[in-house]
Amino acid sequence: MLGRLGLGAVLALAGHMAMAQPVLRAVGLESQYADVLAQIGRPYVKVSAIQSNPNTDPHEFEVTPSVARSFHRADFVVENGLGYDSWAAEMLEGTHAEVLSAQKLLNLPDDTPNPHLWYRTDTMPAVAAAAAAFFEAKDPAHKAVYAANLKKFDTSLAPWKRKLAQVKAKYAGAPIVVTEPVADYLLQEAGLKIMTPLSFELSIMNDTDPSPQDVAAEEALLRGRKVRVFVYNEQVTDLQTEALLALAKRRDVQVLPVYELMPASVAHYQDWMMQATAALNQALAASAK
Repeated sequence: MLGRLGLGAVLALAGHMAMAQPVLRAVGLESQYADVLAQIGRPYVKVSAIQSNPNTDPHEFEVTPSVARSFHRADFVVENGLGYDSWAAEMLEGTHAEVLSAQKLLNLPDDTPNPHLWYRTDTMPAVAAAAAAFFEAKDPAHKAVYAANLKKFDTSLAPWKRKLAQVKAKYAGAPIVVTEPVADYLLQEAGLKIMTPLSFELSIMNDTDPSPQDVAAEEALLRGRKVRVFVYNEQVTDLQTEALLALAKRRDVQVLPVYELMPASVAHYQDWMMQATAALNQALAASAK
């Protein structure tokens, strides 16, 4: 083999293989954060996601021994904060990993009612920049790679932000209802008017019974077709939300499903947000017919 390839070729191949080996380990508590970490750290950061199944209730997550091992091996961990992934706090104590909280990165108080921060347009750029800075500090030999990955990621968000601006320009003020505040940040950035009582949203999110008054208000909005779109959390449903979904369909109100964790059908976080915004635009357009 050496005779055929030559010493130079063998050394070059060995060097390439060495470069491809990860030198850092990172963990995203939710799949969308893990995806962003992977985009910034590739190929020198090995990334794993703890919660990654969009067909399960993330609030019922159970820690396994493999999760504990992931934490103890990690150099860098990204959590959402705002109590969304508080289950990890105790397990992260005593590890050497640096923990980045999206909540703290955005300077959000603990009483912020909506924890679904990844639907904000400013969350992932901030997470990506912080991750790049950490990777560069710990692995300065590949600083240029991390910087280039960050620039590419930021650029890839531009089409989503343009689409969101287009929806706002055309449909600002359009009334909608939701089951819980999963995609509220995106809906608000699109300029839409969420008619659902916040107390109803928080009750559904926290798995408590909403008041009869809130239920009646939500049903009246759908029954009277006073809203253009019904946005519901397809990942976590119960008898109350399923009844509202059935009512929306009977009254020909456009339905838009959303998720808390990144669906397996999309390649990257930015694709997920782009698809969600395009689907919102399509629902609003159909509601005007």
